[in-house]
Amino acid sequence: MTDTQEVDVLILGAGVSGLYQLYRVRELGLSVRVLEAAGDVGGTWFWNRYPGARFDSESYTYGYSFSKELLDEWNWSEHFAPQPETLKYLQHVTDKFDLRKDISFNSTVTSAIFDESSNGWDVRVEDGTTWRGRVIITAIGILSAPVYPEIEGRDSFEGFACHTARWPHEPVDLAGQRVAVIGTGATGVQVIQELGKIAGELTVFQRSPNYCVPLGNGPIDGETQARIHATYDEILATCRETHTGFIHRADPRTIWEVSDEEREAFFERLYKEPGFGLWVGNFKDVYLDRAANDILSDFVRRKIRERVNNSAVAEKLVPTNHGFGTRRVPLESGYYEVYNQDNVRLVDLRETPITRITPSGIETSDCSHEFDAIVYATGFDAITGAFDRIDIRGVGGRSLKEKWAAGTRTYLGLTVAGFPNLLTIVGPQNASIFCNIPRCSEQNVEWITDLLRHMFDAGHQRFEAEESAEDEWTALVGQIASMTLFTQTDSWFTGVNRNVTGNHHRNDLIFMGGAPNYRARCDEVAAAGYRGFAFS
Repeated sequence: MTDTQEVDVLILGAGVSGLYQLYRVRELGLSVRVLEAAGDVGGTWFWNRYPGARFDSESYTYGYSFSKELLDEWNWSEHFAPQPETLKYLQHVTDKFDLRKDISFNSTVTSAIFDESSNGWDVRVEDGTTWRGRVIITAIGILSAPVYPEIEGRDSFEGFACHTARWPHEPVDLAGQRVAVIGTGATGVQVIQELGKIAGELTVFQRSPNYCVPLGNGPIDGETQARIHATYDEILATCRETHTGFIHRADPRTIWEVSDEEREAFFERLYKEPGFGLWVGNFKDVYLDRAANDILSDFVRRKIRERVNNSAVAEKLVPTNHGFGTRRVPLESGYYEVYNQDNVRLVDLRETPITRITPSGIETSDCSHEFDAIVYATGFDAITGAFDRIDIRGVGGRSLKEKWAAGTRTYLGLTVAGFPNLLTIVGPQNASIFCNIPRCSEQNVEWITDLLRHMFDAGHQRFEAEESAEDEWTALVGQIASMTLFTQTDSWFTGVNRNVTGNHHRNDLIFMGGAPNYRARCDEVAAAGYRGFAFS
């Protein structure tokens, strides 16, 4: 054990959100420490190094907006940057603003206990180090708690095996090898595309198909680079105005206001455009009206069938249990064409489920497969999973996991009643989850910074969300969600992650009212003297 070190603010996580929060807390003149489990900054972009990892936000909408100098000096090489470039960017930001000196790396937080006698948080790190902070801010990510499927014999496999979110830092040579990928979500789609190019044999084990649409990536040429830098103000203003923080504006019309021919041409244009246009730039009613969504879903199903040569394989890749866009939409660059290759095989786990993993491969209900490598693209215990892995205890010693056992409850998606001086960037019931996260998390950070300024300038020792405010916010989140088709689909959006065992149930985890609406509500709370908070 070491002596407890004390600071005004403790931040958990040195990813995109945690780094910016550190920068802003410093401006307040407060003492601050970031505790980061990894060996360097980057969060998502430190851990996810699998082949094909990249973001699907336009690069120039993903970087920080707080520094014009930073915007001017950084040139993204591709419209959708790969993981190494994104990590390099975050390392550049860290060094440019000298952030490392306030970060403790290799510091996995195991517990955070609120001390009611001193109104502070006692935080323990896995190595036994202890910290005390007046305020604790979580920046632990919504997709940062990887989950392996519980399959008999999983630890017995003698070849290379890993989860995509824990890909080795040293090179992994899978060229010519027999490779299995389990999972076809957004991560699976990316890694399958790359491994299909090099594997001797690639077998994809699919639990449930997803609607995937083209990414449309490419290098940024000099002319485009100059235009981006010249129009950053307009780009960022557009992101600020849209529902999801992307450059894609939703169409104000309903699907029924246009002819069949106009609608088809509109879908075709969005399908061919780079990025999330088909998902978040579509008619305003496609996630509110089942009939409208059916038309859009049928369009994407036709596209899948057109791109896969074998009609039986194509049907296995066509989703039938949910509508387009009601789950997270993976973006791809030739994903469906991978299944036209002679070295690639698709196993539908709905027909032949995995029964166990053996030292030499995978057994399904109908046969045995031998592999040199198994890649688990099986996703995350999303949104609340990273919270569950820390023993967080508030007033009366009540754990956060216990409080959320019957359903997640927050105020503004930023704090929780009964857990004073705790703030959650991109927390559950926050608009940032269904958003271009850097754009929306900046709003979180700036709002939190203003709250801290108010608290410390007034000499308060403690703030806490009121139960009534939490009740109202949780009800509002549920009310808005119930108006959409998202609540009718099993997904990590709704707290149903089928990779996770246990009593997970449908839950309203995302503020679906849109980023501008969310920002306005947060601003109203602040303008009213932080209505719904009790200070003491």
